[in-house]
Amino acid sequence: MTTSHPPAFTLTVDVQPTALVIRVGGDLDHETCDELMRAVDQNLPGPGAGFPELRLDFAGLDGIDSMGLSALLMIRRRTDAAGMSLHLDRRPRALDRLLEITGTLEHLTAPRDGHGGERSPGTG
Repeated sequence: MTTSHPPAFTLTVDVQPTALVIRVGGDLDHETCDELMRAVDQNLPGPGAGFPELRLDFAGLDGIDSMGLSALLMIRRRTDAAGMSLHLDRRPRALDRLLEITGTLEHLTAPRDGHGGERSPGTG
């Protein structure tokens, strides 16, 4: 009998002049979401300081559960509080489908309006 092992969870943080980029690989779930939150908290600047956007790159994402979704919603709150835009880049279809089913796609991808709120969804 062959047992399958879940893919390793990886995070790569890249601080660029205009953005904080975090690349997520493997499963974002109840076991790994705290690691993503720590990476965001350790690198997110305070309001008015640092780079204007956080880019989460999901090209290597294999799966996401409800705790992973909860982490994304918390990250949106934190980027809003820091005056930053949040971008969910290279989303796999499974992530888009989860966001559509839960009604959070528009909330997580809508650009900021500059006053802490959201505008209509765009390329976010």
